[in-house]
Amino acid sequence: MTVKRMDNVGIVVEDIDAAIAFFVELGLELEGRAPVEGDWADGVTGLRGMRVEIAMMRTPDGHNRLELSRFIAPPVVADHRSAPVNALGYLRVMFTVEDIDDTLARLGRCGAKLVGEVVQYQDMYRLCYIRGPEDMLIGLAQQLGQQTSRENPIDTSHAGSASHPRSG
Repeated sequence: MTVKRMDNVGIVVEDIDAAIAFFVELGLELEGRAPVEGDWADGVTGLRGMRVEIAMMRTPDGHNRLELSRFIAPPVVADHRSAPVNALGYLRVMFTVEDIDDTLARLGRCGAKLVGEVVQYQDMYRLCYIRGPEDMLIGLAQQLGQQTSRENPIDTSHAGSASHPRSG
């Protein structure tokens, strides 16, 4: 038997409203938001007394989802948000975008910071990593042939807003 599809990727956050706003700005749609608790939730997670608020975000093509979770109980036990890109475990979510420069400028106004720089992979893609809300690592990819490059697209100082320097 083979996998039929991937349903979603889950990310635990402290500020679910800020995370929803960020991913809406990226282009995802809020599909639903609900509390999750009870025996079935305890059973599937192995966490007794679990209470969590979730928000399900859907990509524009309708094929992929991102589940944002804010744990009310039990308390969060580990924090991997500032781990470098070579850390073990789940690392990041990557999105294909139409215009990486425009996306970086919009997300920069939401506090996103470029991790390294926007790079070109062969003649296929422009790629970068950013730190989004709560320092979560997010990859962006633009298929080439869609737009030309600007030197530092996340620097929004030219648009009258605060500049967001690159972080590493």
